[in-house]
Amino acid sequence: MAERARRIPEATVARLPVYLRCLLELAEAKIATISSERLAELAGVNAAKVRKDLSYLGSYGTRGVGYDVEYLLFQMSRELGLTQDWPVVIVGVGNLGQALANYGGFTDRGFPIAALVDADRAKVGQKVHGNVVRHIDELPAIAAEVGIAIGIIATPAGAAQEVADRLVAAGIASILNFAPAVIAVPPSTSLRKVDLAVELQILSFYQQRRSGSIAVGPERAAN
Repeated sequence: MAERARRIPEATVARLPVYLRCLLELAEAKIATISSERLAELAGVNAAKVRKDLSYLGSYGTRGVGYDVEYLLFQMSRELGLTQDWPVVIVGVGNLGQALANYGGFTDRGFPIAALVDADRAKVGQKVHGNVVRHIDELPAIAAEVGIAIGIIATPAGAAQEVADRLVAAGIASILNFAPAVIAVPPSTSLRKVDLAVELQILSFYQQRRSGSIAVGPERAAN
């Protein structure tokens, strides 16, 4: 138990899913072992970082052989909690919420969409990818019924904080926020944010650097 309770740095945790994806591809290709250098190349990091990250899992590889792919997959799946399913509720059944509900990859990776809720009573009763939309007022009952582990916020920005409050009140301690808003949650709640606009702006920065055209002033450069 002491080994499992050790602290793993957040930066390492963020890289584990990247390693996991690479290892899954290797396993599908029937590759049994991999060096830290090759895994680093696939993951886009340096080999020393890979070795340090894997050491937190208690895996050190074998000199001249490398790491066993299947064993690394087991270790990472265990550490990331992927040896069991974590039921998910999506709050907000607009275009984004429906798109997320229709994506089968969540279930394949252990995150089944167990419920859909919305504040719009006109949407209640509709069926989306096999789930009947229920009203957000039912959230506490839904959380208790199906053991919701993760809540996804897919609402407009103005509703995001209220939805987060409702998720917390329903006992859901892990939240993924897609709404373009900054929300506050208690320290005991894990919060992750996906902001597509921010990601596009970061890509814009690098695109501008590559093209060598840096606009001056508040307006975009003229064509």
